[in-house]
Amino acid sequence: MAPSDDTIPATSQSSDGWKERIIVPTILAGLVGGGYGLMSKNRRALSYSYAANLAVVAGCYCGARELARDARRAEKDDLMNSVVGGLTSGAILGRFQGGQLGAIRYAILFAAGGTLIDFVSLELRPHVERLRENFTAENMRSWLTLPEWFPIQVMDEETLAKKQARDKQLIAQRASLGKFSKEES
Repeated sequence: MAPSDDTIPATSQSSDGWKERIIVPTILAGLVGGGYGLMSKNRRALSYSYAANLAVVAGCYCGARELARDARRAEKDDLMNSVVGGLTSGAILGRFQGGQLGAIRYAILFAAGGTLIDFVSLELRPHVERLRENFTAENMRSWLTLPEWFPIQVMDEETLAKKQARDKQLIAQRASLGKFSKEES
């Protein structure tokens, strides 16, 4: 049987960008947890524990959110994915922690917290992009220019050539008056 044009391609759209949506937040959560643990009284033991726990929670939440997105065939920025992912991961992790009542509490907590974080990140994305555009190399050069009145100035090639010519002329004038010898110039 010959393959038809209706076959699903090897790389589906649902797996595009999964590293940015699962692995990166998991690693960042581990770093945040480790940093928080380093600020506590028992630094070393709590640092590893906080890092591992926060990475597991973030990994479960992000994985469940992506699974919900794939199952619903929704866009990656749909907040309903966050609600479903939070309910699912919270119920699973809460069941391990505190039984049926823990599953309900954690499901509600993860759904609310995860959706809030995703909503805030969606709202801040345009502002972050605008900041990123403002900090390009060209904009940074104009941003880091010194005011005209500042005593130290960065000279371009033309100004530097004029200054060197003026300095040579000044040295020649002073040498003709006998103030400098040729060794000093």
